[in-house]
Amino acid sequence: MKPSSTPSWKLIGPGVLVAATGVGAGDLATATFTGVHLGCAVLWAVLVGAVLKYVLNEGLTRWQLVTGTTLLEGVLAHLGSVARWTFLVYLIVWSYLVAMALMSACGAAAYAIYPIVDHASRGKVLYGALHSLLAVVLIGAGGYRLFELVMRVCIGLMFVTVICTATLLAPNPSEILMGMFVPRIPQFYDGGLAWTIALLGGVGGTVTILCYGYWIREEHRQSVDDLPLCRLDLAIGYAMTALFGLAMVIIGSRIGQLDATGVTLIIEVANLLEARLASGGPAAKWAFLAGAWGAVFSSLLGVWQSVPYLFADYWSQWRSGGKRSTAVSSRSLLYKSYLLLIATVPISGLIFFHFRTAMKINGMIGAMFIPMLTTALLILNGSRRWMGTEYRNSWSTNALLILTLIVSVVAGGMQIASSW
Repeated sequence: MKPSSTPSWKLIGPGVLVAATGVGAGDLATATFTGVHLGCAVLWAVLVGAVLKYVLNEGLTRWQLVTGTTLLEGVLAHLGSVARWTFLVYLIVWSYLVAMALMSACGAAAYAIYPIVDHASRGKVLYGALHSLLAVVLIGAGGYRLFELVMRVCIGLMFVTVICTATLLAPNPSEILMGMFVPRIPQFYDGGLAWTIALLGGVGGTVTILCYGYWIREEHRQSVDDLPLCRLDLAIGYAMTALFGLAMVIIGSRIGQLDATGVTLIIEVANLLEARLASGGPAAKWAFLAGAWGAVFSSLLGVWQSVPYLFADYWSQWRSGGKRSTAVSSRSLLYKSYLLLIATVPISGLIFFHFRTAMKINGMIGAMFIPMLTTALLILNGSRRWMGTEYRNSWSTNALLILTLIVSVVAGGMQIASSW
């Protein structure tokens, strides 16, 4: 454990980063539209989804602290060439699509706050590119500590404004409690099941789950003695993620039908808040826009800072034939190269790709990751040879991983089917 003199807010740093990075434009949209269609009855799905993502992240953390290698290193070393090539192709495609979507979301949120050009489409491209380059400067100039500080500011802005908005709009407390603790699915055969599964699978990010392992290395957590602290850290992070998801479902349940799709959702929700609140409507509108900007920019910044670790880790492991023993660094050429690529190449998508088409492809790609991660954790963490008797998966962890696998496969199947 860390010394008692270490400030408590520092001890839970990586968990806050998980919450900030995992909540993006897609999570915001899914939770809001689910609230519009099903109301507060499915709030329980947010809580279940957060628990399942906690189980995944605890598993990869346990692997890393027990074996001294990241989960990606474990996959590359033990699961064969098919896993190696699948991950590389997946990472490149995912990076392009998610980076494009995050730039687009940041551009839309910033344009809604301060339109500097005549057309929203041009404003989205301009602001999206500026946010991307700003993220590169923050990461390159200030390193991990400045990144962590900016993320804390963004997530504070995000949670305060979104939760306050949900509080202003909230229905009777009994309706919220019923939705959280009495599981049911309204309109089961009329889209209710699909929305609920999407909500379950959409809480807490996908590929960015892997990045927690690199952030705890930045905090010098390297042995199993740090596992209890990491578990507490992750619990706080996913509690924050769940609170955000609950708030967005509540907001969606109270603002009525939405015509927006994609990034324009942020603008329409803000306008509806202004119209629905008799007093303080304009203030609520601008506060929500600020919070939404904090949500999407923190997600963009988190992806820019963390995903290059994955590429650098993969490439170094491949070139060394699995014998590399030194941890990847944010100062390495591989890291910096991938950071520049992810920050610049996807700008082309803002110009040439329709956002809705890109998000359909992104949805299909994203639907594949959680089943792959869950399968890897079942195999690697279930092994007594690699994890020992004390730290391998318990029967309850395996049960939750199998539930996660089932939910993610069903959610992915529905996502792919709806995208055709």
